[in-house]
Amino acid sequence: MDVDGEVLYPGFVGKSFRADNLDQELLLPPSLHDWLPEKHLARFIVDVVKELDLRAFYKSYEEGDGRGRAAYEPAMMVRLLLYGYCTGLVSSRKMERATYGDVAFRYLSGDSHPDHDTISSFRKRHLEALAGLFVHALRLCQKAGLVKLGHVAIDGTKIKANASKHKAMSYDRMNEAEPRLRREVEELLRRAAAADEAEDAQYGKGNAGDDLPEDLARRDSRLKKIQAAKAELEREAREKAEQQRLEAEARIAQRREQEERTGKKAGGRDPQVPDPEKAKPEAKAQRNFTDPDSRIMVDGANKGAFIQAYNAQAAVDGTAQVIVAAELTQQANDTRQLVPMITKVEANTGRKPEAVSADAGYWSEANVNDERVRGINLHIATGRQKHGGKVEPTMGPPPDDAAAKEAMQHKLRTAEGSRVYAMRKAIVEPVFGQIKERRGFRRFSFRGLDQAGLEWKLVCLTGNLLKLFRSGLAPQAS
Repeated sequence: MDVDGEVLYPGFVGKSFRADNLDQELLLPPSLHDWLPEKHLARFIVDVVKELDLRAFYKSYEEGDGRGRAAYEPAMMVRLLLYGYCTGLVSSRKMERATYGDVAFRYLSGDSHPDHDTISSFRKRHLEALAGLFVHALRLCQKAGLVKLGHVAIDGTKIKANASKHKAMSYDRMNEAEPRLRREVEELLRRAAAADEAEDAQYGKGNAGDDLPEDLARRDSRLKKIQAAKAELEREAREKAEQQRLEAEARIAQRREQEERTGKKAGGRDPQVPDPEKAKPEAKAQRNFTDPDSRIMVDGANKGAFIQAYNAQAAVDGTAQVIVAAELTQQANDTRQLVPMITKVEANTGRKPEAVSADAGYWSEANVNDERVRGINLHIATGRQKHGGKVEPTMGPPPDDAAAKEAMQHKLRTAEGSRVYAMRKAIVEPVFGQIKERRGFRRFSFRGLDQAGLEWKLVCLTGNLLKLFRSGLAPQAS
């Protein structure tokens, strides 16, 4: 039969089919709870949101005067966004369409349909509060026993910025383009002034518009962007030189202390101490005009390729691959991220991890000697091992006079040290794979280090919620 009850194919009337009538009126009001199976992720998100502290969302509405259209319930909007990021649907337009065509989104929205502008505005307005839920969700994972802090692995992955690498310019090219643009702007200003004088002489002075001519406005805007980018690169060069100066002076002081202690002159030359005031950016140092905070970085997934990106850091607990700290940095190198990430783990969970592992990108003697990591059993590679190369095993503690690097190399050659470090990849790298491959998050929606950093925490927060959901444990408030 068709939808009106007429027989479409008389030859098959002997077969029994289920009723198919789009005009069938419901005898009882439908219930949203009948739309999804009991163990569906959307139901879990509803339960989680009930346990989260949403006061920061509601507080922003207290200053309103009560006029205008009623806002959508913040809890409902949070449900939509969390479920969207869990399932890889981060586009506000796709979320809007999903509230009509996807049963789970329709269930989460209570069969209401906020448009994409509303969803986008809510996410932008409350991005900090959304990121703030990271710790709340982490505590739910802790209470469920998914976080033990026996072994935490730290790593970083490059994620594309919301900007094209073709919108970047090197410091060398800026130096070439700035004087040329300045000359062009000055010439356009001269011609505009001459045209004004001619028109005033012909027609008399009038109320001409204040807008710049299109060519002038375009060149003037580009000149200002280049000047701002140059100033930022020069500031960074001075800051880098100042850091190098402090490190060089510290090494010189150590050499003098060693000479005084041993009575022998230290071998080699003292390190050079740079002058920050004379520091200049490298010729190839770049700045992006669309997202100036982002940087050109090596794309680990494609050998030899470069992307406009941020370096997304994650510290992952070894028990159930729950992310216990998440941060974003502009620095392509991971060396300076180890101590801050360990500090974040302690701040988020309430205590230090027992053991921490990281690859060679995080190695430095300053890191392992830092007071903030005292008491943590560190396992950090000191260099890349050649493919197929064999490492000779060892036993016992390192020699008493071993330097920090030698002591770490010795630890990683012991049976226990080798076992712990071998678990690093199995703990942290699948998490990045789940984020990029399974959920398809490969590019930030927001621009700027601060905003993109908040979105990264939202991504990691929802990753943890998926771990909690798949554990089969119900969320409980801590």
